[in-house]
Amino acid sequence: MFVRLSTAVAVVCLLGTPSFAQGAKPTDPQIAHIAYTAGVIDVTAAKQAIKKSKNKAVVSFAKDMVRDHEAVNKQALALVKKLKVTPEDNDTSRTLAKQATAKQAELAKLKGAAYDKAYAANEVAYHKAVIGALETQLIPASSNADLKSLLQTGVKIFQGHLEHAEHVAAELK
Repeated sequence: MFVRLSTAVAVVCLLGTPSFAQGAKPTDPQIAHIAYTAGVIDVTAAKQAIKKSKNKAVVSFAKDMVRDHEAVNKQALALVKKLKVTPEDNDTSRTLAKQATAKQAELAKLKGAAYDKAYAANEVAYHKAVIGALETQLIPASSNADLKSLLQTGVKIFQGHLEHAEHVAAELK
């Protein structure tokens, strides 16, 4: 999903917006929106991979991403509805969405093995970045126990995705 986006840059995108960089803690509605946006981004990237790739391992991985991220996002929406919280768009979620759109366009220009390698490599970087952001910023900043629990579950899911992405990327080298 992010061809030239290293883990460090992705973390900056997740957490480097002015309000968060200056030590301001994101609110639970902002955290919910950031987490939801991260899931939507990966679903979008995976749907592109399903359409573009002819590699069975890449397509299988992408299908797993769609299934898992859509399921977590459904849980997140159910939780915010239960808590009567409206997810709040913010600089971080807007930056994530904007950069993801640009990278999707960049990936769309690639074909075959070049696309597969770029998609897999960026899934590795993206999952590392999101895990880091969840563990170091979003989970500690969350004040709601249910939201914190959902984010912790998300970390476990992302760790499994990271391992799978690393395996796929290694096969494509």
